[in-house]
Amino acid sequence: MNISKILSISPVMPVILVEQADRAIQLGEALLAGGIKTIEITLRTSAALSAIEHLAKNLPEIHVGAGTILTKEHAREAQNSGAKFCVSPGFTPSIINACYECNIPLLPGASTVSEMLTLSEAGFSEIKFFPASAAGGIKFIKSLASPLPNLKFCPTGGIFYETAQEWLSLVNVICVGGSWIAPAKDINDNNFTDITNRAKQATKLVKY
Repeated sequence: MNISKILSISPVMPVILVEQADRAIQLGEALLAGGIKTIEITLRTSAALSAIEHLAKNLPEIHVGAGTILTKEHAREAQNSGAKFCVSPGFTPSIINACYECNIPLLPGASTVSEMLTLSEAGFSEIKFFPASAAGGIKFIKSLASPLPNLKFCPTGGIFYETAQEWLSLVNVICVGGSWIAPAKDINDNNFTDITNRAKQATKLVKY
């Protein structure tokens, strides 16, 4: 499945920091109960790759991606753990080449028009806009719809349930990434009921 189809599955892609890999299955079940089928687990903890592997093996109906890909080694580790796609806050030629060699879809990040044009020339039509709120917000992405009609964005960073719908109303936004659905504290505290409830809220948001 290519990155466009993966991003089209849900209006919101939870961005998740997992500190205990043994919570991954409960987390996945909670998100599935709320209708979420695409998630990004960030490689910011030592438990991240194990959590991805647990989900890939036990809950294949979830499209689990590896986020915070910063090196070519990260891309290879993500692929070996069973991730179905990679997400980077930016991009480098080595990251792009590693994902290509591993045959794993990549959602690269960009925050400037020049970076977006570079990615477009490299064959990307879906881009992570990061950090979304700090890098220009809704007005910035809205202004790109006319000059860059071939690009679609997944804004991530500083987006919450209260603001997600406004982002999703933009013609060039395919989905949004957000950490509010499954914060680390709720995962660590086994507070999976609230995670399911927030997931249900998120899936009711509308992509126009």
